[in-house]
Formats: sequence, C-alpha cells, structure tokens
Amino acid sequence: MGGFFGITSKNDCMMDAFFGTDYHSHLGTYAAGMAAYSPRVGLQREIHSIKNAPFRTKFWNIFDTMEGTSAIGCISDTDPQPLLIRSKLGTYAICFIGIINNSAEIIGDILGQSNDHFDAMTGGKVNTNELVAAIINQKNTFEEGIKHAQEIIDGTVSILILKDDGSLIAARDKRGRLPIIIGKREDGYAVSFESFVGLKLGYEDECELGPGEIVELTPESMTRLAEPTDDLHICAFLWSYYGYPTSAYEGVNVEMMRYRNGAIMYDNDAEKYGDLGLDYVGGVPDSGTPHAIGYANQSGIPFARAFIKYTPTWSRSFMPGQQNDRDQIAQMKQIPIRELIKDKNLLFVDDSIVRGTQLENTVNFLYENGAQSVHMRSACPPLMFMCKYLGFSRANSDMELITRRTIFELEGEEGAEHIDEYLDGNSERGKAMRQAICDKLGFSSLDFQSLDGIVKAIGLPKCKLCTYCWDGTE
Repeated sequence: MGGFFGITSKNDCMMDAFFGTDYHSHLGTYAAGMAAYSPRVGLQREIHSIKNAPFRTKFWNIFDTMEGTSAIGCISDTDPQPLLIRSKLGTYAICFIGIINNSAEIIGDILGQSNDHFDAMTGGKVNTNELVAAIINQKNTFEEGIKHAQEIIDGTVSILILKDDGSLIAARDKRGRLPIIIGKREDGYAVSFESFVGLKLGYEDECELGPGEIVELTPESMTRLAEPTDDLHICAFLWSYYGYPTSAYEGVNVEMMRYRNGAIMYDNDAEKYGDLGLDYVGGVPDSGTPHAIGYANQSGIPFARAFIKYTPTWSRSFMPGQQNDRDQIAQMKQIPIRELIKDKNLLFVDDSIVRGTQLENTVNFLYENGAQSVHMRSACPPLMFMCKYLGFSRANSDMELITRRTIFELEGEEGAEHIDEYLDGNSERGKAMRQAICDKLGFSSLDFQSLDGIVKAIGLPKCKLCTYCWDGTE
C-alpha cells in the first residue's frame, strides 16, 4: 500500500520529517525516500531500498546530506519515490500512494500524442510516479493536472507534491479510499496518512481531507484548490489490518474498532456454537491481538499470549519476495509458551485469512506444542476478491485466495456465481466453505466476522466504506 508524510515550516524540519516518515513504516516494505527544500540549496532527494533493512537505518544520515524547511517522505510498496520532476509547472518532488490499473493504456496515449518519453526502469517499466507527473504536466496548473489524473486513472491515487518554493500540495484520492490528515502548528503545517503522527510531533488536527479534495499549504496558510465530494468509500480493511492502532480515520479509532469487532464476534459465536470449553483466547500477533482482546473481554474467557512473535530482526513476515521465504520466516518467529498451550483448548483471532499457508503452519506448531484444540476466527469477512484499488496483498489472482480456491474445489466455476452465499456463514454454501477450509488447515472450528458485523464495529454507513475485497461492491 504505502504511506506518506510532509511538512512545510518556517524552521528546519528535517528531524520531524524523518520521524514522521518512519512512523509509516508498517505500510510498505519495498522502497523509501525523502525530498526536501531549503532556500539555500533548493530541492534535494534521496531514495533507498527497505527490503532488508528498515527506513531508520537507511536514512539516519539524512541530516548530513539534506537540509530543509519543507520536506516530504514516502514509504512505498510499489516504485521508488519521491521523484524530482522538471516541467512547465516548475521543478517539484512528487510521491503518491495507491494503484494505477491502466498505466499501459495511459503511457501509450501520452507517447502517441507527443514526442515525449519516459525514463524506463528494469524490464521497460515506467515508474508510476513519473506517469502521474506526466499526466499532471499536461495541464496548465497543478490543480487542473491533479483533477485530470484523478479522472483518467483507473485505481486509487492520493498525491503529495513539494514545490520549489517550499509549499506543499496534498490531494486525497477521488473516492477517499485512503486518509489524509492535515495538522497545524505555530510554525507550519503537516500532511500525514496516519493521524497519530502529526499529534506525536506537536501538530493539532486541522482537518481530514475529503474525497477528491486538494489543498496547498505554506507555513502560514492552507488554501483549498478543489472542494471535497460526498463520494466517500474509505477502505474498511484499514481498521481490520493495515491501520496503526493509535490512528483514527473519519473519526473512528483503529484500536477501539478492533475491540468492538472482537466483542461482536464473540456474541455471534455464543449464539452459533455455545460453550466451546475454551481455556484461553489469543490473537495471531500482532494485528489479531486487539480483536482477540475484545473477544476475551466480552466472553470473560482469559486472554493469553500462547506464543510470541520474535521481531527484533525480521519485523514483518511478508518482507521477502518469495512466499516460501515469508512462510519460513513467519514460522521461525513464533516462540511458544508451552505452559499456555499444552493440553489447552485455544481460540485465536487473526486479522484476516488470505492464502492460509501461514495459519496452517501456526496450527501445526500449536499442536506440536501440545494444544488440545485450536479454534480460529478471522476478524474480517472471507476475502473473495483481490483488491484492485490499493493492492494490499502480493497475490495476483483471486484464485490465490484460500476462499476462492476452496469454492472452486467445491463446485467449480459455478461457485463464482454464489459469492454472496459463501460470504454468509449461515447459508449451506457458507457452512460448506468454512468446513472445507477447517478440514484443510486442521482447525477445530473456523469462522469469519460477518460483513454486517465489521460495518457495525467501524460505525460508518456501509455506503461510505469500500468493501470490494469481500463482496465485490465497486
């Protein structure tokens, strides 16, 4: 997915920009970059790979190589960014978060209309930031160019630009699938994906941009370049998994939503299963933990961490490019507490179930350490479609999802016509899919949060949420 952060200030801002960008490290694992502006030097930029080392270790020397009263930083899961662009609109740095599904078509149109060219990456690929900049540069102002980009891009594009006068332009994607928070301090403004970041650095919340809204920021002012629309479809998966616990989107805190989500899951379980004879409830660390706390609090069953994830070295199991490597690292990170596992009946809550390979390893690991039974719950509904708006998973096909593979195994291509029934855990098809996955992965029981349940936990109307990955709703 990725995240970004920016500051425009009357004073040196490099330390705040460094920490502000670092606070978004949970959102990407591919590349990171910073760009800065100072009246003495002008625009500067630095980019590093973060595949095998975190942002902070790659950028700690930034204070020796860059200076600035304005700066932007980006954690990227797509292409290296930010880029420095020189065009008729001036020289500027640009980064974006989201996904472009029709990049080949747009590149062809641009090349066919002019004698322009793109800098090609390995394999001939065009950096998507350069593509966004090329679209913007077709118009006479940043405002017109960004609106043009939002109109022709199929996908999601939230943009942050640092101009060569130190001002920032921030644009939220046209359907508001991703958040952008504006913070204000006496010496300037900050732009952030995660809401807690500005607060941590001493900025008070000024506003959360609306869908399609564009603002320009200087140390003294915020000017609205484009009005927000009412067409909000913020990603519901942010609360279930990607969002940081201390953040809030559209006024809804992530951690509190996860507690409510777990409580709702227990109420459903109590009605559907009755007493499972559980000794402990736990979360698949780390993002499953708060959902499990909500489940335990509601049920009165003790919460326990039956195994701990060792993270001082490999902090995120999805960092390596190969699935086998990610699975191996995930397995090596799980350190058991045998006193909480041996001869115990356990229920675990995970944030989601994607391919199921890591969960299969986890349940085998628990049985190897003496568990009597292992029940599994997913804190979100069954994932039925790969996200085409944010690209939050490395999977390339719906058939990589364990749900879709299982549906195909149950009734072939015909199953794709009954996704709504498979979503519903009370339907015959829904029960069959859950039991088949349960048997395949070795769970004592398996269930998913319902779509109505997760919407209730978030507290926003469903029409304001993007639930495409679950029900295919555009």
